[in-house]
Amino acid sequence: MIVSDDPFFESIEAQLIAFAAERRLPALFAFSGSARNGALMSYSANFFDLWRRAAGYVDRILKGEKPADLPVQAPTKYELVVNLKAAKTLGLAIPQTVLSRADDVIE
Repeated sequence: MIVSDDPFFESIEAQLIAFAAERRLPALFAFSGSARNGALMSYSANFFDLWRRAAGYVDRILKGEKPADLPVQAPTKYELVVNLKAAKTLGLAIPQTVLSRADDVIE
């Protein structure tokens, strides 16, 4: 089950994680907190980096730059979180190659 980064899904995260667990579905969320709360994995842009970069834009606008003149920026940092407890419950073995690339592994 793949859950996108829509704020609605974030508001019902606990129900979605419970739904996936009840049906033994591997769940990949876009919010890193979701894996920490019981989902199998999360993969998304690093929101703290996005907020830091947004603050830079606010600074530039307050110093007089026109928002329309600022370039559109895509995320540059992504975060992978793997929950091994959820994997064990589902009977899944996460390959070492995935674990080695993870930014956080929950034991």
